[in-house]
Amino acid sequence: MAKKKSIKANNKSKKAATRPTSAKSVHDQQLREHLLFLLKGGGAHISFDDEIGHWTVPLAGTKVANFPHTAWMLLEHMRLAQWDILEFCRNVKYAARNWPDDYWPASEAPSDEKAWAASIAGFKKDLRTMQQLVANLKVDLYVRIPWGDGHTILREALLVADHNAYHLGQLVMLRKSIGS
Repeated sequence: MAKKKSIKANNKSKKAATRPTSAKSVHDQQLREHLLFLLKGGGAHISFDDEIGHWTVPLAGTKVANFPHTAWMLLEHMRLAQWDILEFCRNVKYAARNWPDDYWPASEAPSDEKAWAASIAGFKKDLRTMQQLVANLKVDLYVRIPWGDGHTILREALLVADHNAYHLGQLVMLRKSIGS
């Protein structure tokens, strides 16, 4: 009798394991994979690591005629904006910051190598956290963020990917204008 029960239990678990997944869950997984691909700089985008590796601290504060920002300003803006979007996604006590003052650095150049490295590390840490949020199957990408204005995690992840891609493109153009 014990053998029959264990065989039946085993058959049930096999059926559960081979049961086809719903189209909704397949599409959700595909969307998450695509979002992660974008957040990592996939497709027609350059990755953060690929571009930031071209920059040195002395170049980071270089201004170019007719270009309003330095690499430092762009990096800090990207870090500050990404952090803000992430905070909005996960912090019930989120408070909106002042635009544009709270989203751009006061200086055109990093104070030193340590400030440059800290900004890069902060950006990467927050990008990984956003990627983890998107990858977490317990997070419903479509549910409105309760303290938001109809925004969803899906919208915010796309915003991060889009914002980062835009400013990484600016970094590429700035670097080429400098001749580096």
